[in-house]
Amino acid sequence: MNSLTILYQDKWLVAVNKPPGVLVHPSDHPKVDDLVAMKILRDQIEEKVHVIHRLDQPTSGVLVFTKDRFAARKLRQDFEKRRVHKKYLALVHGHPRRSTWTCRIPLRKSPDAPDKPAETSFRVLKKNSHQLALVEASPHSGRFHQIRRHLVEAGHPIVGDFRYLDNDLCFSTGERLGIGTRMLLQAKSLEFLHPISKDQMLIEAPIDSHISRLSKS
Repeated sequence: MNSLTILYQDKWLVAVNKPPGVLVHPSDHPKVDDLVAMKILRDQIEEKVHVIHRLDQPTSGVLVFTKDRFAARKLRQDFEKRRVHKKYLALVHGHPRRSTWTCRIPLRKSPDAPDKPAETSFRVLKKNSHQLALVEASPHSGRFHQIRRHLVEAGHPIVGDFRYLDNDLCFSTGERLGIGTRMLLQAKSLEFLHPISKDQMLIEAPIDSHISRLSKS
């Protein structure tokens, strides 16, 4: 992969549409064939970029970097203080009974870590004939795998989520739906104040093609 699709760029910021399977930054245990968004973008625009937030490797969608340290510090603070509004799309197993709900189940990063407050709001957008549903998720906190784990708690895990679903089910579903080993979770949009100009920013990614196709079937 030689380039990423740029959704927005100015003197201080650059936002891309991260493909699934691409790491945001180098892994603690790097592999030869790792694809790393930070490195790809740096070489693409020929400028140093700073990581601001994370997306899981199998998650696609909006990913924002900055080009200087001051903008990076300001925008990281906004993420940490929950001033950034995030919307995700997920294709999930089953048809939720409620059209909207909020999950406030505390989460821990590892079995020996303490529980921390977590909150995610969900809204059902579509239901299809495959017993799948398109759900919009708005996380109000930033815990480890928060959206994925809150959907598991709701009884509606994300299609292709190998970490929280049975592998055989993921493989059979992937073959049946023609998505291979994809996990169908997309960071659809980010809304925040520009760290320098203070303009209100809304950066959106085009809907993932698999999510779009399957939500209509």
